[in-house]
Amino acid sequence: MLKIGIFGVGHLGKIHLSQLVTLKGIELTGFYDPDDLAAQEASSLYGISRFDDPASLVTACDALDIVAPTIHHFALCELAIRCSRHVFVEKPMANTMEEAAALLKLLAEANVRFQVGHVERFNPAFLALQGYPLNPMFIEVHRLSQFSPRGTDVSVILDLMIHDIDLILSMVRSSVSRISASGVPVISDTPDIANVRLEFHNGCVANLTSSRISLKKMRKMRIFQKDAYISIDFLDKRTEIIKLKSPLGDEGLFTFEIDTGTGKKTIALASPPIRETNAIALELEAFRDSILGDRPVPVSAIDGYQAMDIAHQILEKIGQPDHS
Repeated sequence: MLKIGIFGVGHLGKIHLSQLVTLKGIELTGFYDPDDLAAQEASSLYGISRFDDPASLVTACDALDIVAPTIHHFALCELAIRCSRHVFVEKPMANTMEEAAALLKLLAEANVRFQVGHVERFNPAFLALQGYPLNPMFIEVHRLSQFSPRGTDVSVILDLMIHDIDLILSMVRSSVSRISASGVPVISDTPDIANVRLEFHNGCVANLTSSRISLKKMRKMRIFQKDAYISIDFLDKRTEIIKLKSPLGDEGLFTFEIDTGTGKKTIALASPPIRETNAIALELEAFRDSILGDRPVPVSAIDGYQAMDIAHQILEKIGQPDHS
């Protein structure tokens, strides 16, 4: 039985707790959180032990789930890695690039699993594209959220946009050649709204807009590639694929014809089935399985580092490096 402890039982930490208590193959050992109110709520809700200090929790566990504020990620990750404990850490994996680089160095010398919590990788609308050939040449993303004090310890780039940065880097098989960005701090001390253009060496362009001061929520991505257009709604869990019908035919797809001026073409519209799943449960299951099955994690420290690197380059372009 894999013994797991959790650091941080605030809003997101309690969501993690609700999944961990039902996760098979693990024993939820306890938690550490210096906030007495949050700790009392977690103990009464889930009947788990509160530890007095981080070191004692690390000692009692095989693996740690780190859902503490970003400023504490490095110290907690370092403590766990030096004690040869497996680590799941929420994004961003560290507060600065120096801290992230130090974690990579530690991990190179440690035999532990280290997974970064980029939860949108496990969104059922994104998972519906597994097995579909993706070769994006233009990507448009809108991630809009209503204002909440949670998450304002970092900019909107590291709070929201980093989700889409990670997704795009996982899809585009090329490195970033140029970044253009603008952002404005409206309510908090760091950018609350930002627009970014990423250009890749293979010619792909991604345009990202993120805001945490919107009147409505939106989490949409549109992917354009040769002969296909793909729409993903992460919020409503819907995915659509519109493409030219192949000569071999596409069974089960709704089709219609358009006149392009150079002849008629048949367009096929598909809506891949969406599984009813919980993304946080899936990522924690993947973490457990990587440890018990001795296999790589789906979102590695390198993935987390690369997403952070692009995010911090964006912050530099905006002219407001994040020192939260």
